[in-house]
Amino acid sequence: MPKIKKHRISVSIDNTPLVDVGFLLLTFFMLTTQFKPPEEVQIVLPSSHSAFKLPESNVMSITISKDNRVLLGFDSQNMMMKLFGEENKLRLAIPVTIKELPDLLIRARIANPKLRTVVKGDQDAEYGISEDVMDILQKTQITRFNLVTDFEQDRKGQ
Repeated sequence: MPKIKKHRISVSIDNTPLVDVGFLLLTFFMLTTQFKPPEEVQIVLPSSHSAFKLPESNVMSITISKDNRVLLGFDSQNMMMKLFGEENKLRLAIPVTIKELPDLLIRARIANPKLRTVVKGDQDAEYGISEDVMDILQKTQITRFNLVTDFEQDRKGQ
């Protein structure tokens, strides 16, 4: 007596709800993501003709605002927490005085010797404050730093 085998019925799963959830998540993340966090101070950068790429990690930024305030910031939340405390770890930069700046720079370099210094100054800031910041950088043995500017292409060749 031969046994009769029953045919297997394949199981099909409807993927339509999965696609809907995927698009819902994609839309949510697109609408809630901030690609560039808001800066502490809005500055207008001066223009220049040189184009150097800025470092992407281990960055210590010194910002000079239009009203001659100096702000010190780091790309790492750990560095912000070490120097300025737990309550300021999510901020991008903290206002500091010229007298506090050398000590903070030395402490930052001790905490992370790989830090690269970037100076961003507003085009309307006084030259004296920029000179003071650069003197402090040299006195604290930070002789290599980048000045951030807007790249202006030469229009004569066009």
